[in-house]
Amino acid sequence: MIKISTAECFTHGKIGRELHALAQNYDGEFGSEYVKNPQDYGDFDFNELSVTCSLFIPTIEAVEKILNVENPPKPDKLIKGIKVYDEMGDKKVSLIMAQAVKKISECDIAIGTTAGIGRGAISIITDKYKITAITNVYADLRENKSDDLFKRSEDGIRKALKITCLILNDKIDEIRALENVEISAL
Repeated sequence: MIKISTAECFTHGKIGRELHALAQNYDGEFGSEYVKNPQDYGDFDFNELSVTCSLFIPTIEAVEKILNVENPPKPDKLIKGIKVYDEMGDKKVSLIMAQAVKKISECDIAIGTTAGIGRGAISIITDKYKITAITNVYADLRENKSDDLFKRSEDGIRKALKITCLILNDKIDEIRALENVEISAL
C-alpha cells in the first residue's frame, strides 16, 4: 500500500480529494473530476493507494501549528492570515509544506501547494525524488480576481495529479519532460 498526504493552499484540498476518489474507485458524481482514465498513465493499481490526509493550509499560522514548521519564511504579505509569497517563495514554501506533511503523516508520497503572486508552486516528495513544479497560469492573490485565481488553481490540480500519476507508474522521464518542472533524486 502506498500512502499519500497533501498540505494544500491554492488547490484547496482538491488534489487529496481526487486521489482519494481514484484510490476508492469512486465513479459518477463522486468519482474523479480530473482523471477520467487513470490507465492512460500506466498500469498502476489505484487499489494500492491510500490517502492518509489532505489538509487545506492557507495561513502561516496553520503552517506553524498544524504542520509543525518552526520559523517558516516570512510572507511578502498577509491577507487575513493567508500567506502571500512571490513565485520563488511559493516554490520554497510548497517544498517545506510537503516535507512537513510527509514527516507528520509518515506517508510515502507528500504533496505541498501554495500560491500568492505568480504561477503558484507544487512540490511532491517521495522516498526517491523531490519534484517542484509551477503552473502555467499567472494570478495575484492581492488583486482578488476570482477567474484568474480559479484558473491557476485548476491548472495546479491538473499538473499535480498528472505528476503523481506518472510517479505511481514509474514514468520519471515523462515528468522530466514536462514544462516548468524541477526534479532531483534524494
